[in-house]
Amino acid sequence: MAKIVVLGAGLGGVIAAYEIRNAARREDEVVVINEYDFYQFVPSNPWVIVGWRERKDIVVDLVKPMKKKKIDFIVGKAAKVDPENKCVRMEDGSAVDYDYLVISTGPELAFDEIEGLGPHGGHTQSVCHIDHATAGYAAFEELCNDPGPVIVGAVQGASCYGPAYETAMIIETELRKRKVRDKVPMTFVTSEPYVGHLGLGGVGDTKGLLESEMRERHINWICNAKVKRVEADKMIVEEMNEDGTLKKEHELPMKFSMMLPAFRGIPAVRDVEGLSNPRGFILTDKHQRNPKYPEIFGIGVCIAIPPVEQTPVPVGVPKTGFMIESMVTATAENLGEILRGKEPTHEATWNAICIADFGDGGVAFVAQPQIPPRNVNWSMAGGWVHTAKIAFEKYFLKKIKSGKSETFYENAALSILKTHKLK
Repeated sequence: MAKIVVLGAGLGGVIAAYEIRNAARREDEVVVINEYDFYQFVPSNPWVIVGWRERKDIVVDLVKPMKKKKIDFIVGKAAKVDPENKCVRMEDGSAVDYDYLVISTGPELAFDEIEGLGPHGGHTQSVCHIDHATAGYAAFEELCNDPGPVIVGAVQGASCYGPAYETAMIIETELRKRKVRDKVPMTFVTSEPYVGHLGLGGVGDTKGLLESEMRERHINWICNAKVKRVEADKMIVEEMNEDGTLKKEHELPMKFSMMLPAFRGIPAVRDVEGLSNPRGFILTDKHQRNPKYPEIFGIGVCIAIPPVEQTPVPVGVPKTGFMIESMVTATAENLGEILRGKEPTHEATWNAICIADFGDGGVAFVAQPQIPPRNVNWSMAGGWVHTAKIAFEKYFLKKIKSGKSETFYENAALSILKTHKLK
């Protein structure tokens, strides 16, 4: 019998637990450790911040589905992963032993790296967590009652850009619905070298599509932007030249702002030699295993991926949903082989399917693989994207509640798109 521990129950962790339970032997034990007893559908948070969703709409109690799948569920915060002793040390002083560990913690949000950034003691909102988005909705209502300038975007070192574009467009759509858009100047501030770069060097014509959306919605933008500091009523932004020198410093007035922060590994995995890089992200090989500790796997936002290209301002690589699911499937299949005395053979494709909703339309893209050069490099805009995002939200939440990792309908859709999780 082997004990497999999954650390973290976000998008990657929950699906990993389900797939590992299916891939493992009957006698093997699967344990999930998570700080909270619920799963939150983070892609819906841009809707929460404008009041289109409430907390109860996108949060799932994990106790029942975990029990249904015969997965032990520990609610608590990990203090440190101890690879030498093969255990996860918890903040309450206890320790959870493992034979195999799957790290799927997601990131720590590095608000503290920029003065005045973030919802806790800072002056910007966030859509990275349901609690942040709920607090952001209260601030958005204040904006609508007393309109003023809005700044949305992603700071230097950020590695997630889609939600910034979604939030900007969704806010713009809601302001028009409330007939106060004419009172709200909007600026998109991003570390990307150009609109639509997305940390991926662009996908298809995301540059043209997103620039067009910005122009039609009268949203100004500043690229190659480094946020210097944020004050209660303004943001100080340094716009850089292509060679990294200062081009211009902007002092932008601000009534409301949502800025995505840079990510780093959580404290429980940072500064563990051989496990994580200096930023705290998990080092993995092509089978999602850590090179120094092969009994440890890493999946999702917490793993280390180098930037796709050098840029004037640091830009990280996003780990999109389908890309993460491909890591999950590879990990589960590899564990299944290892448990049966075989060598791991499965590699994730890291293909990406992204649906970015703008409230009344949106942009979708398919990248195979996500990191260029690609075999498929496609993007498209249209009103259907909004409907597709709603359908996907309902489908994915149902999947989490039911304890299923994938369905016939999902596999059929992926076959039509010729998009696969495994190489």
